Amino acid sequence: MARIALLVSGASGMRLPVKTLAALAGHPEVERVHLVVSRGAAQVLRHELGRKSTGADDLVEAAALGSAARAKVATHPDSDLGAAIASGSYPLAGTVVLPCSAGTLAALAVGSASTLIHRAGAVALKERWPLILGFRETPLTVIHLENLRRLAWLGAVVAPPVPAFYIGGEEMDRFLDHYAMRQLDRLGLGGAEGDGLRWG
Repeated sequence: MARIALLVSGASGMRLPVKTLAALAGHPEVERVHLVVSRGAAQVLRHELGRKSTGADDLVEAAALGSAARAKVATHPDSDLGAAIASGSYPLAGTVVLPCSAGTLAALAVGSASTLIHRAGAVALKERWPLILGFRETPLTVIHLENLRRLAWLGAVVAPPVPAFYIGGEEMDRFLDHYAMRQLDRLGLGGAEGDGLRWG
């Protein structure tokens, strides 16, 4: 039975860890999900999901878990460096950072361990456990690319939440419209509405 750490840092995309938590906690081979939500992530939860957001408890509530799945989830404050997942003596099948903010990415790349999220990521690297980074930032700067390169070289899996375009549908169209308009912004053409595009 697998024990997984789900580390949620303060980047946009809070529906991603909500869905991932539900999938992990509902999986028959998962024994325990250790959930950590950073202070920045709690702020994004308030904005994106309309939660009061005390942090991890709100994310668990948003995942709408059944009683059996909920019993598998252990929540930890990001300040709790004494949590089990802060030590390599507590084996994990894997660690997922989702979404992974630029700040968390940088901390992991330099080995900073000032929070539980940073420490748990560092432990995954040193123990050679799977570390999956759902980096959520665009466009990428050279700093981002260097940090991603370094972490990939150390064994992390860089898995940005890139849409599966083949799914299609109206929701995909909204994403595509928004993406196209962001590129117009970067070209100094913000505010234009051409070819049926609209602001998302």
